[in-house]
Amino acid sequence: MAFKDLSDFIHELEKNHLLKRIPTEVDAELEITEITDRVSKNYGPALLFEKVKGSEFPVLINAMGTYERMSMALGVEKLDDIGNSIEEFIDMTNYLGLMKTVKSLPRLTRMACIIPIKLPVKGACQQVINYEPDLSKLPVLKCWPDDAGKFFTLPIVITKDPKSGIQNMGMYRMQVYDKNSTGMHWHWHKDGREIYDDYKELGGVMPVSVALGCDPAITYAATAPLPKMIDEMMFAGFLRKMPVKMVKSITNDIYVPADAEFILEGYVDVNEDLRLEGPFGDHTGYYSLADYYPVFHVTCITHKKQPIFPATVVGKPPMEDCYMGKATERIFLPLIKMQLPEIVEINFPLEGVFHNCVIVSIKKRYPGHGKKIMNSLWGMGQMMYTKMIIVVDEEIKPCDLSTVAWKVFNNIDAKSDVVISEGPLDALDHASNLPHYGHRMGIDATRKWKSEGHTRDWPDDIEMTQEIKDRVSKRWSEYGLD
Repeated sequence: MAFKDLSDFIHELEKNHLLKRIPTEVDAELEITEITDRVSKNYGPALLFEKVKGSEFPVLINAMGTYERMSMALGVEKLDDIGNSIEEFIDMTNYLGLMKTVKSLPRLTRMACIIPIKLPVKGACQQVINYEPDLSKLPVLKCWPDDAGKFFTLPIVITKDPKSGIQNMGMYRMQVYDKNSTGMHWHWHKDGREIYDDYKELGGVMPVSVALGCDPAITYAATAPLPKMIDEMMFAGFLRKMPVKMVKSITNDIYVPADAEFILEGYVDVNEDLRLEGPFGDHTGYYSLADYYPVFHVTCITHKKQPIFPATVVGKPPMEDCYMGKATERIFLPLIKMQLPEIVEINFPLEGVFHNCVIVSIKKRYPGHGKKIMNSLWGMGQMMYTKMIIVVDEEIKPCDLSTVAWKVFNNIDAKSDVVISEGPLDALDHASNLPHYGHRMGIDATRKWKSEGHTRDWPDDIEMTQEIKDRVSKRWSEYGLD
């Protein structure tokens, strides 16, 4: 099902006993984090803090913090359903021939539903308009003791390419500097930074609007690793099977989700000096280092009459962002397999926090196939950040970490099966000698062939015969071992 807005999602969570209201007053500085961290680590419910010290607005957190809630957020029984839907959607063979065209009509109908609708009137997000913004009135979290300050942790940052006029949506943390300015954490490799650089060539100011508290499909779409030419709002429409309603910002020419809880409007002066931002307790489980980033100046805040403030806490996994990452893994697997059809399955372990480790199983067909997969993945968009790629044979399930470890520990020759690749790394990587650049490792744990230079016979795995397995299963109750 599609959710009209964040309140609609909250209602559904509550109806399914997946949300806990906290009526006790809490502090947005550290206290909410400690509560949320304990709940998250125990796979607990979404939390709605109804009274936050110093603010009139309640805080929703951990809303998508389990596989069940993440699936519910995107309107499916399981996350693989979305990947399967995308796989069907991009199967262009269904558009050939009259009969096949008729069969594809439901997909064409869904295509028509993904185009955002620009409303000519104000939206619910603009019921209250404040031209004298004060960010201190919002319940922005200070998450961890050594954070440089309070941070917006779930902001949907919307910008417009000055050359094409196409809007871009991304999620970048924002450190609060004072009542009307924040940092804008645009990494070198992010679309937001590229658009910033385009404005810098032109000079002047870059309009920015930030949406807070959209329906969960829009929030997730802001995190998705889409190609730059694909509109995230269209992707959100695809996920929710309903177009996103957009309205023009009050003070700039950027369109925002009409049903968001809050909108922060303002600009980035591209001629202004960068400002020190961070440190910040990040999703890696470590503090990301302080660095210099652009400054976002807030000139107007609009919101609903009774808005709910969205937040998330990142840190040592598992936490809410892990499940958003898992959604990306399952949703985009068909697109990866389109380019690399030999891939059977893929797994980004939670401990690898998205981009530090990926395990992939393949149908090995020729010598060096495992190494080919590593280099192909490192060449695919944000996969370039992946610090470790482990390749196993097709019968191995990448999510079975014990079996994967067994294969890695036993199947590799360090000299021939370990690949060291030099290239870009994520800005949050603290282990490389240089920021943004370093070394990545690939491990080929597949069965070795003589054509790959392995001169000895490769041993078979120990396996019991199927006949004995069936016999023991049939007689299991006789053994008294239940």
